[in-house]
Amino acid sequence: MRWIDHVKAVPQRPPQRRSVMISAGHSDTVPGIVANGYKEADIVQLFRDDVSVRLRCLGIQHALDGEPGENLPLAEAVRIAKQFEIAIEFHTNGGGPGATGVETLSRAHNKPLGAELCRVTADLLGIANRGAKPENAGYHERLAFVSGGGGIIFELFFLSNADDLRRFKDNYQALVDAVAGVIADAARA
Repeated sequence: MRWIDHVKAVPQRPPQRRSVMISAGHSDTVPGIVANGYKEADIVQLFRDDVSVRLRCLGIQHALDGEPGENLPLAEAVRIAKQFEIAIEFHTNGGGPGATGVETLSRAHNKPLGAELCRVTADLLGIANRGAKPENAGYHERLAFVSGGGGIIFELFFLSNADDLRRFKDNYQALVDAVAGVIADAARA
């Protein structure tokens, strides 16, 4: 685990009240979805690291599931996540080439945060908002990061859809900023 506690002071904002952990889905040994020339694990590890940099600038102390550039296995991410009030694991979705959109999977108490993450992502990328869903709405009845870690699985877009991928790449920095802003607001609430 990497604890980021040297952050910028942001005096105009309320203090941080909730602890935060962000995770890159899959790992260095389990790549997740491979489509359109990209591996899910690589995309989400870079996204996690960039969101971390932005959170630091926003004055939010947080933990990562590994050092920058490192993506630890799921069991380690779950062990770390359960220690935090807000835990978000970034993923990309897979399906047919026409499948599109953003969604989150979580327990009921995390649905408002999941819904806000979906809203800003759908609005920014111009993709479908598939919504904040319970953990059993996906391919599995239980998801370790949700059930064991108490966190949110955040499916940013469909990697299997070349247009979703293009929109993600074209709006990458704006999405990093928007997602970090939502997490920062939740940490201060």
